[in-house]
Parts: sequence; C-alpha cells; structure tokens
Amino acid sequence: MGFWDFFWLMIWGFVFISYLMVLFQVIVDVFRDPGLTGGIKVVWLLCLLIAPPLTALIYVIARGRGMNERAAQAQRSARQVTDDYIRSVSAVDPASQIANAKGLLDSGAITAEEYGQLKAKALA
Repeated sequence: MGFWDFFWLMIWGFVFISYLMVLFQVIVDVFRDPGLTGGIKVVWLLCLLIAPPLTALIYVIARGRGMNERAAQAQRSARQVTDDYIRSVSAVDPASQIANAKGLLDSGAITAEEYGQLKAKALA
C-alpha cells in the first residue's frame, strides 16, 4: 500500500465516521424532540432507513436550528444535575468540620495552631 492509497483511506475513513456521527445525531434528535408526534418520528426513521444520506441532509437543513437548541438544552440540564449533585455531596456542616478537627487535635495529628486555622476556616 502506497502513500496515496493510505492517504485516501484516511480521508474516506474520516468522511465515513463524520457521516455516522451526523446520522446518529439526527436519530437522537428525532427522539429528543417533544414537538414531533410518534407518527412523524416513524416517518423520519423510515426515511433514514431508505435513503440515509439524503434524509440526514434534509433533516439538518430543515431542523438544524432546533437540533442545536435541543442539544444545548440537554447539555444545560445535564450540567445542572451534575452541579446539584456536587453541591449535595460537598455540603458539609461547619459543626462536623470542627468536630473532625477536634478529633485530629485530640489524636495528636495536628497542632493547636492548625486546629485554630481549621476552626476559623469552617466558621468562615
């Protein structure tokens, strides 16, 4: 296999993977859109089975703006869920932080000065 054969293989591989990504994005968007009825979703999916490249192109041209908005909304929703989870896990009561620091002081793991710093940080 020569250089140009390898080069064209890489180009066509890239095009094929890009095509698959667009196709899957269209399928996901068909199911994500609450404005489409079940029958219309079936029609879009049947068209994707019969003539995938043409149908994907028509879908992206006709509904591209909505695809972008729905994808952005899904991303915002996922981010909100993640942020809420992080806040719920990281929220620690200052009293428990001080109690943990006191336990470390009593065990000798930290000095009285370090305990004071931890206490001030928990109360801040």
